[in-house]
Amino acid sequence: MTDLTSLTDLPLEDLKVLELGQLIAGPYCGQVFADFGANVIKVEPPGRGDAMRQWGEADLETGEPLWWNVIARNKQSLTLDLRQPRGQDILRKLAEQADVIIENFRPGTMERWDLGYETLSRYNPRLVMVRVTGFGQDGPYASRAGFASVCEAMGGLRYLSGYPDRPPVRVGISIGDTLAGLHGAMGALVALHQRERTGLGQVVDSAIFESVLAMMESLVPEYARAGKIRERSGSFLPKIAPSNAYPARDGRDVIIGANQDSVFRRLCTAMGQPTLADHPDYATHRARGEHQQAIDDLVAAWTRQHNAQQVVDILAEAGVPAGLVFRAPDMLDDPHFQARDAIVEVPDRHGKPLPMQNVFPRLTDTPGRVRHVGPELGEHTETILADWLGLAPDTLDALRADHVI
Repeated sequence: MTDLTSLTDLPLEDLKVLELGQLIAGPYCGQVFADFGANVIKVEPPGRGDAMRQWGEADLETGEPLWWNVIARNKQSLTLDLRQPRGQDILRKLAEQADVIIENFRPGTMERWDLGYETLSRYNPRLVMVRVTGFGQDGPYASRAGFASVCEAMGGLRYLSGYPDRPPVRVGISIGDTLAGLHGAMGALVALHQRERTGLGQVVDSAIFESVLAMMESLVPEYARAGKIRERSGSFLPKIAPSNAYPARDGRDVIIGANQDSVFRRLCTAMGQPTLADHPDYATHRARGEHQQAIDDLVAAWTRQHNAQQVVDILAEAGVPAGLVFRAPDMLDDPHFQARDAIVEVPDRHGKPLPMQNVFPRLTDTPGRVRHVGPELGEHTETILADWLGLAPDTLDALRADHVI
């Protein structure tokens, strides 16, 4: 793993971003900006900070939760009580200098604090506000609490996840939150591009359920025009064959995707059964879809004769997409991960190297990079308020005494 912290020229380093979000969706949006160099100021409640500081597994040596180091990486921490009028006033002054504000409170919360877009844009017409919520800023469900699990179900993902003979399952990560954060970042960049033409900012409304819905491929038109409700199918996609997890001799599974005609022919040759590709039951994409179970049985019978890595090697040589099911230790040991620096080591707050995923996507000339792990609570409060607003030390002391910061 290569140390990328010494690289320069980050593409978003001229942007100032205020992140008011909490938990995952809003902060992931901020992470995207920070990873590509934006000056992201994470605004947290004094004393307790973002609840994400307590989430996830803890470091075995220090007892400190590890997830915070990823989702808050490259950010600065400012403590500010937005429920107090003086905290709200400070935020309004900071917003005058910001390019982007990210928030993921329930709709109406910012307005109750007199921090809605209508107010803030009067101070700064160029401001872009990213509003990440479960159900969006309007509509009959807008005021509901919207965690990712609920919104993933509404967006269609939960119904499709799992096996048909048992209840739906969730994906093992909060994918709805991160998708909404990613859509929020994309929307903000579009809004910033438009600002170059008009000089004006706008609101980016990123709803978790819609971010999931956007990933649902042809699910809606298939029902509307073909009368087909897509159902859970476990490890494969209906009518797409062969494309599944197949058991190997050593007990591991191999993922093989050979549903395209030419690729299926190469798979048949690699299995030593080239004539299968011309069999009328398997010769076309639609035919294979109708005989999916039979094909999976044939492929599984072959994979069981070899260890998993042997299957991958044989199919890689034959030009057939195939791979192992990776866990974290596999990623850390894999030569392709290492060659591409997909995982980087970043010093934690105690100076110990901490491996984590790199910044994606990759840019050839101005890639993002991980510069530091998540900050201590309020680590940059005095510096930010002095640099941005010119607040004097005695003013900062008074604000701290009153728990505004």
